[in-house]
Amino acid sequence: MSHAEQRAQQSNPRDTEEETGQSKRIEVTDSAAIPDKSDKGLFTAWRVSCFGAIGLIILLCSVKPDPYLDILLFVPDGVLVTFEVTMLSIVLSLIVGLITGLGRLSGNAFINLTASTYVEVVRGIPLLVQLFYIYYAIGTFTQIPPFTAAIIALTVCYGAYMGEIFRAGIDSIDPGQTEAARSLGFSRWQTMYHVIIPQAMRTILPPVGNEFIALLKDTSLVSIIAVSDLLRRGREFATSTFDYFETFTLVALIYLLITLFLSKIVNIMENRVTPYE
Repeated sequence: MSHAEQRAQQSNPRDTEEETGQSKRIEVTDSAAIPDKSDKGLFTAWRVSCFGAIGLIILLCSVKPDPYLDILLFVPDGVLVTFEVTMLSIVLSLIVGLITGLGRLSGNAFINLTASTYVEVVRGIPLLVQLFYIYYAIGTFTQIPPFTAAIIALTVCYGAYMGEIFRAGIDSIDPGQTEAARSLGFSRWQTMYHVIIPQAMRTILPPVGNEFIALLKDTSLVSIIAVSDLLRRGREFATSTFDYFETFTLVALIYLLITLFLSKIVNIMENRVTPYE
């Protein structure tokens, strides 16, 4: 099983191994675990983590409002920037991913090679290096605003992963679906648009949800290039007050709450959308 197929078929798209001849899988996630009521231990852990984080934030702000309450009032605009970067990047990544996935399936040798090369090159370079390259290296030739550089880097990086998810999702559709559509007079693109992609979207939704959560966490890297996200705002407060422990404790709890909340949304979406057999 290829890396891309694993990303499209399993709840976590990053690192997975399948035991030979057995149905059990070893899954290692780089995003928050998706809470499922069928897994009582994980679901209980999610509730403990979520309500524990909320309770701890309330307790800290009540017992020691200076500086915890001050921090909480200082970082909301950073949370908005974090969501803004995440939403723009995930939308653009989906577009790039769809184009890349179709390119990887193209019968045209040049298009296939171009898409495949893009995927292999981008997946082999760390996201932080890509951020530095776009903002600093390319910035020596043309000035790129920090926010724009962050969106470009995240889109380029996650577009490659999305491309493999789309490719594997489309590949998973029974070839008989294509044959049936073509026999009804559909063109190749009509078949892809009306028949294949709608079914593939149901298959790829879980890994795309996980990539969304992973992307949100990776937005913390954009603070390095002066984007005023949640982490950057936390650093600004800490450097002005020297309350490093208190600041980054609260920042960590906020990130935890956001990822746990999003993981629950992904779980709800997975339960409502059943892939075609």
